[in-house]
Amino acid sequence: MSPIHHRYLIIGAGPGGLQLGYFLHRASADYLVLEREPAPGGFFRRYPRHRRLISLNKVNTGEKDPEINLRWDWNSLLNDSLLFPRYSRQYFPRAEDLVRYLADFQREHGLNVRHSTEVHRVDKDGDHFTVHAGDQVYRAECVIVAAGWGGPYVPDIPGIEHAMGYEDVPIAGEEFTGKRVLIIGKGNSAFETAHAMLDHAAVIHLASPSPVRLAWNSKHPGHVRGQYGALLDSYWFKTLHAVLECDIDRIRREGDRYLVDITYTLADGERAELEYDAVVRCTGFTMDTGVFGDSCRPELTPNGRLPAIRADFRSANVDGLYFAGTLMQARDFKRASSAFIDGFRYNLRTLAALLAERYDGVPLAARPVPADPGRLADTMLERLNHSSALWTQFEYLCDAFVLDEATGEFCHHTDLPEDYAVQRFAGHPLCLTATLRWGPRDRPDVFAIQRHPTPERAEECAFLHPVVRAHRHGEQVAEQHLLEDLLARWQDPVRHVRPLRDFLATLLDR
Repeated sequence: MSPIHHRYLIIGAGPGGLQLGYFLHRASADYLVLEREPAPGGFFRRYPRHRRLISLNKVNTGEKDPEINLRWDWNSLLNDSLLFPRYSRQYFPRAEDLVRYLADFQREHGLNVRHSTEVHRVDKDGDHFTVHAGDQVYRAECVIVAAGWGGPYVPDIPGIEHAMGYEDVPIAGEEFTGKRVLIIGKGNSAFETAHAMLDHAAVIHLASPSPVRLAWNSKHPGHVRGQYGALLDSYWFKTLHAVLECDIDRIRREGDRYLVDITYTLADGERAELEYDAVVRCTGFTMDTGVFGDSCRPELTPNGRLPAIRADFRSANVDGLYFAGTLMQARDFKRASSAFIDGFRYNLRTLAALLAERYDGVPLAARPVPADPGRLADTMLERLNHSSALWTQFEYLCDAFVLDEATGEFCHHTDLPEDYAVQRFAGHPLCLTATLRWGPRDRPDVFAIQRHPTPERAEECAFLHPVVRAHRHGEQVAEQHLLEDLLARWQDPVRHVRPLRDFLATLLDR
């Protein structure tokens, strides 16, 4: 059988694979998406187990600008016609609505997807990949893995086989009526599971070695969200439920009960044996590397659950192998939103441009900006006030302004990972990056922060605010913070425009 050749092969037709497919399709690139299931979005047909997404769908914003509205629409893929609010008006929508949306997205845009085609093996020979999928062999210059999570992460705990997995937990909380339940894990899946049991279980304990990370403290949407606060209330109101900081040393079954040995991590090594009627494992997911041959097996991050990637989303050790969707999150892990649709959709727009540059010879888009402090400041503030990419991918994506010595003008590049921009333009005498950033996250009470609303103290801002950094030959030499604003409109002549212009004027005078 002769192999089928494509320049790009995308593995997986979830939201990441469809989004990248959309950009490649629009560019008339030679691509194919391979999907093992008969329809797109297979992960969301099974998860979350209780079918309510944690991705926001704020339909009524008071804004008419579609770009601004994407800041609070966390489920739409980037395109010109089909947006998720057409499918649901609920603030926390149902997973079924996202599944319908993804199927319609693929159909409306005529994406080149081959369904019911499972990838069995990926190998690399020289500059090309060989992919065995279904009953066919494919050859490609570039492989992009957008397959998402391969399966549950099972921690190495003696007796963990006695725990019921999140992937199998009964959806009906009534199944746990009157029972004492231990849930291993303290992420959103653990709290989602506990929340469904709250009306029924006698006792619910959530356990892991580290304390709960709350999204309103960390500013990361993957940490525990506010809608699950009822269980935390129950803990502090002494109503039987609890959150335990402990290592689980062993799980044993005796008849109809489970005995669990633990060592508390914040109690000077105190140990205990606790008794439960059910143990549930909610410890997240991990990447499946089983399809990769030795010639192209990707390195993983230290936790062993994600691919290690370079600043351009390429595998750390396999050239030509890229990652898309939630597998792009290693470089902004637990910071920005690359784990989620609202974040990786922008990463994928950038990845499509980088792939076009490398494989199709299409220069990376840029537009000139005069080396004038006023024009530069106006351009930066216009983008920071309008961009949904910089808003969602705070502290990760940036706009880069690179001084071209030949023309004396700046080249303006949009939505690049900041570390990539600094590396790529390290040979230039001046590269400015404009991003949005949070202030320090170690506040004792995030609802009682003392503010100092003067431009000279903008670096002390707690809320999301603009930050412009200056790099000379790859080294950061200066940084300017601009004051936060309740409505995220950084336009005030005194608080925002003048400080930025003065900062840029100082840099350009050197």
